Amino acid sequence: MPETEEHELLRQTVRQFTATRVEPQAMEHDESGTFNTKLLAEVGKLGLIGVTIPESDGGANLDATASVIVHDELSYSDPGFALGYLAHALLFVNNFYWAANPNQRKRYLPKVLTGELVGCMGMSEPSVGTDVLGLQTTARKAPNGESYVLNGRKTFITNGPEAGIALIYAKLDNRITTFVVERSFTGFSVSPKIPKVGMRASTMSELIFEDCVVPAENLLGTEGGGITNMMRNLEIERLGLAAMSIGIARRCLDVMVKYATERHTFGKALSDHGQIQRYIGDSYAKVEAMRALTYNVAATVGPQHRNRLGTDAAKLFAATAAKEIADAAVQVLGGYGYCTEYRVEQFWRDAKLIEIGGGTLEAHQKNITRDLTSQR
Repeated sequence: MPETEEHELLRQTVRQFTATRVEPQAMEHDESGTFNTKLLAEVGKLGLIGVTIPESDGGANLDATASVIVHDELSYSDPGFALGYLAHALLFVNNFYWAANPNQRKRYLPKVLTGELVGCMGMSEPSVGTDVLGLQTTARKAPNGESYVLNGRKTFITNGPEAGIALIYAKLDNRITTFVVERSFTGFSVSPKIPKVGMRASTMSELIFEDCVVPAENLLGTEGGGITNMMRNLEIERLGLAAMSIGIARRCLDVMVKYATERHTFGKALSDHGQIQRYIGDSYAKVEAMRALTYNVAATVGPQHRNRLGTDAAKLFAATAAKEIADAAVQVLGGYGYCTEYRVEQFWRDAKLIEIGGGTLEAHQKNITRDLTSQR
C-alpha cells in the first residue's frame, strides 16, 4: 500500500533528525554501552513517542505504518537507540495507552510522551522467555483490597536501568494480569546493567520484585486481562523490529555499494568482480522484499485489527535478511568491515538481536505453521 503525504512528511522529518542528531552520537553510545535519554527527550519534542496515540491525548494520531517509518529511519544510523525508543514508545507507551483508563492516561502520559519519564515492559524471566504463559512472577491482592503485592524477577529488560516506570505482567490467581509499577514503589529494584554483544546503545537489566506494593489503581485493564494486552502489543512490536531490520539492511547495502565502487583491486573497481556483484545484487533484492512485506503488513495492523500471521512473517524474514546483508557488508569490506571505521561490524552485531528479541525465529516459524494448518 502506498504511503500517504503525511507518511512522506514524517519520513522526511525523521530522516533529517536522524542525520543531524542521531548519526553523530551513535558510535559513542555503542562504545560506552549507554542509552541516550537526552536524545529520547528530543524525539519526544518532535512528537514521535506518541506516534500511535490519538491526538486528543497528546499523540500524533498516526498508524502502524508511521511507527514502521520511524523505526526504519532511526535504525539506519543507530539500531541500539532505536531499540530503546521501541521499548519506550511501543512496549510501554502504546501498550499502556490501549489498556489504560482515562485517569491512568492523565497521570502518566504527559511525562512518558515527552521522554521525561522512561518506560519499559517486563515479560521475559530468568527461566521463561518465549513461553510467556509459563511466567512465574506472581501478584496477590492485599487483604484491604487497596493494593497488590508482586514477587518475582524479569530479565533482559530493555531500558531497565533508566526506566522510571514499568509495565509488568504477573500471574494473579494463575491469570496473567498487567500492572503499572513506578520505580519508587516499595519492594521494586533493578539489577546492574547486563553486558551484551550488540545493541549496546540500548541498555538492559533485571527487574526485581520483593513484596513490591502496587496500588490497586495501577492495575492496567482488568484482572486476568493481561493476555489481551500482551497479544495486541506483540504485533506492533514485531513490525517495529522488522522495520529496524530494514534500516540496518539499507545502511549496510549503502556502505557496501559505496565501498565497492571506490575500492580497486587487480586493476578494476571491486564492484566489477562477480563475487562482489552477487553480494550486492542479493542484498538489494532482500532489502526490497523485506520493505515490501513489512510495509504491506503494517497497513493491516491497528488497535482493533490484528494480523499475527503477517507480523510473524515480516519479522521472521526481515530479521534473517538483515543479518545476512550485514554479514555480506562485512565480507565485501574485508578487514575494514571487521574494524569499526565503517560501522558495519556494529550493524552485524545489532542485527543478531532481532532474531532473538520480540520472538525468536523458531517462535515465528511455530506460529506461522500453526496458523496455516489451523485454516485447513
